Amino acid sequence: MELAKWAYNLTESLLAEGLPRRWAHSQQVYAQALTLAPALGADAELLAAAAIAHDVGYAPEAVDTGQHMIDGARYLRDVAGADARLCSIVAFHTSSPWEAAELGLSEVLAEFGPAEQELVDAITFCDLTSSPTGHLVDPAARLVEVLDRYGSEHVVYRAVSAARPELLARVHRVRQRKSEPAQ
Repeated sequence: MELAKWAYNLTESLLAEGLPRRWAHSQQVYAQALTLAPALGADAELLAAAAIAHDVGYAPEAVDTGQHMIDGARYLRDVAGADARLCSIVAFHTSSPWEAAELGLSEVLAEFGPAEQELVDAITFCDLTSSPTGHLVDPAARLVEVLDRYGSEHVVYRAVSAARPELLARVHRVRQRKSEPAQ
């Protein structure tokens, strides 16, 4: 768990004091990632590290493009020296491709590709089952909360609205995988 511990400490230093709600959310996303460990095998620690660090792009030190997924991945890569796979999971989490398209940043996002679908599914599951305040939540309710928080004129609203069917499909795939016996 050295990678996860490193990511945890880094994320805590970036979010805990200035963005406490984001920190609480990230801790719950991390806790959800730990529940997936039996289904992920060798990639369990990588997912745990990505889960805790998935929102570092909101930290003032990381903001660059304004798309937190890309900004977080760039910060992890360029400042923290993180592994390329970790950066890719952070870059592609949840509705990132849709948001990048809305912002004209698809080519920038491609710096971190290709996305590993199984791990993107897993981090999306963890993100969508964790409320902004760090509690477990139903993914469909979480998406409604995001839409309500941003409002119909915001890029996040448009991206999440377009991505919603795929996001819920990701959650469904992870739930199916969790219920299957380990191989």
